[in-house]
Amino acid sequence: MATPPSDPSNQEAVVRRKSNGPPFKFLVPLIYAPVLPLIRLSLRHRPVLRDRLFTAVLAGAFAHGFYLVYPFSIRLLHCYATWF
Repeated sequence: MATPPSDPSNQEAVVRRKSNGPPFKFLVPLIYAPVLPLIRLSLRHRPVLRDRLFTAVLAGAFAHGFYLVYPFSIRLLHCYATWF
């Protein structure tokens, strides 16, 4: 009798395609890090615009960092919750 086709030991392994490109989500700080000092230097004579733009870019940087760390923080909180 033949084994059923749903038997995982008899199925071919699924080949996953490896991404050869750079992980762009980790390269974003290379864009906004030099922008922060440029905002401060280039908008010296417009302090209101300078402060608002600087705050917006800095908030975006923190949001991006939270986006990168969020999956790890959920796992960490789950580990702490199981201990208590």
